Amino acid sequence: MARAVTPTKKAMNTAAAWAVAFIIFFPILWTFLTSFKPEQVAVASPPVFLGFEWTWQNYQDVIQQRGYFSYFWNSVVIALGSTVLGMIIAIPAAWAMAFVHGPRTKDLLMWMLSTKMMPAAGVLVPIYLMGKGLGIIDTKFLLTIVLMLMNLPIIVWMLYTYFREIPVDILEAARMDGANLKNEILYVLTPMAVPGIASTLLLNVILAWNEAFWTLNLTTFQAAPLTKFIAGFSSPQGLFYAKLSAASVMAILPIMVIGWFSQKQLVRGLTFGAVK
Repeated sequence: MARAVTPTKKAMNTAAAWAVAFIIFFPILWTFLTSFKPEQVAVASPPVFLGFEWTWQNYQDVIQQRGYFSYFWNSVVIALGSTVLGMIIAIPAAWAMAFVHGPRTKDLLMWMLSTKMMPAAGVLVPIYLMGKGLGIIDTKFLLTIVLMLMNLPIIVWMLYTYFREIPVDILEAARMDGANLKNEILYVLTPMAVPGIASTLLLNVILAWNEAFWTLNLTTFQAAPLTKFIAGFSSPQGLFYAKLSAASVMAILPIMVIGWFSQKQLVRGLTFGAVK
């Protein structure tokens, strides 16, 4: 029999939850405040929290002088491109592993997941040399393919977990009604797994959007996304904290907005099949 939670314990749990939330949120808050400070105030010691003159100059410099929107467009193309391409490959793969699985399916899944444990620096040189040989270094195409391959094991694993919760009897009934493989995946399996597919899609967009290692090493200017854009504020002349903070806010804001408006769908998808 579960113990009743006393008001005091409930208040302590609430306070602890708020404390943890504030600790997690504080770096974002500090970055947001710094983005509105003059550069000399941003590097002041001791730090100035609120007592400063707010300015939009950092955002104007980021937009007008640094070409923010070209980097933003590259991020959109690369994140969405790698996500869509990954889903096209992962959905049939997860379907095969979930419903036509063999004795080595789990081993294959574990091998796929183990590739995420390998340091990215270990495969940087061969990927760079192949890209250079094909003449596709600093292109959105190369970065889209690389990020799709990097995130593909996670996509397949998540979709496999969701698909395993769908009763196989439904698919067998569709086959008896004459559905071929294409119709089975598109019109039976996919609509039933929409929450799981949506959460997988959102997670992959976030991972691709925030990727820094590959964008810093495989791009220079033409295909550089926002992560490369932010890194550009560290120069031999120094680190411009206020402008760096403004660029960071503009880089994370689209993902934060998407996450805010899709949080119900994301939570629903991540808990899909957790309770029977």
